[in-house]
Amino acid sequence: MFREIEYRATGGIPFLLALFVTLGLLAWLVVASAQAESALGVAVGLLLFVLSCIGFGGLLVVNPNEAKVLTLFGRYVGSVRKPGLWFANPFMAKKKVSLRIRNFETARLKVNDSHSNPVEIGAIVVWKVVDSAEAMFEVEDYVHFVQTQSEAAVRALAQSYPYDAHEDGQISLSTHTAEVSESLLDAIRERLAKAGVEVIESRISHLAYAQEIASAMLRRQQASAVIAARQKIVEGAVGMVETALEMLSSRQVITLDEERKAAMVSNLLVVLCSDRDTQPVVNTGSLYQ
Repeated sequence: MFREIEYRATGGIPFLLALFVTLGLLAWLVVASAQAESALGVAVGLLLFVLSCIGFGGLLVVNPNEAKVLTLFGRYVGSVRKPGLWFANPFMAKKKVSLRIRNFETARLKVNDSHSNPVEIGAIVVWKVVDSAEAMFEVEDYVHFVQTQSEAAVRALAQSYPYDAHEDGQISLSTHTAEVSESLLDAIRERLAKAGVEVIESRISHLAYAQEIASAMLRRQQASAVIAARQKIVEGAVGMVETALEMLSSRQVITLDEERKAAMVSNLLVVLCSDRDTQPVVNTGSLYQ
């Protein structure tokens, strides 16, 4: 495997000045040789002029948060990270690798969750190159590699969790954002470990049921909410009925047999649990008629 090697390049400013001075002297030599009708002087001057022009190919500019990867006839020599103007072997190939932090947002992928429900999911990945040699030589195109592997990790994540939690303590995509983002970060880091890339952050940017089941899932969520609300209402109504019977009995307001208690409990539950206003009925007879 390739690992980044620091290449100690020579300062480029002295070489740049020397090349300009050399070109000026060679131009004067060629002109002087031509005036003296010296073919040998002209040939030597032109040859040295061409070699000096080749020397300009050894100059390289490294910007902040950038690296230049140097190869000589197919062999990796090293990388220059320090910003500035530098001079290296003119015959070395010099390729730029950006070390800046980048954002990548995946497309909205349609995936089946762990319960086989089709969902749409997308994620944002924040990453940067930390090893220029690995990024350049271990993969064909490290930018495309990051995009492909990130989308593959998002697909695998969506298939590992349900969209909604149907059991207590169950991790789901919609309710456990921190846990899901941490799992996604670990998965992407593992996939990109061989590309010289560091994943700084990853998080879900889009999550929804697929259009073909969105309306059905919405009705199910509404039904779940109604059931939960009804359960709370029933629990409160039972407590109120129990309190009412205890107060009537303790204060000796009225003594009811079991049949009358059942009728009273039924009427109170209807009043307390109904989602509509109840209509009172006035009994003009006795308690038992």
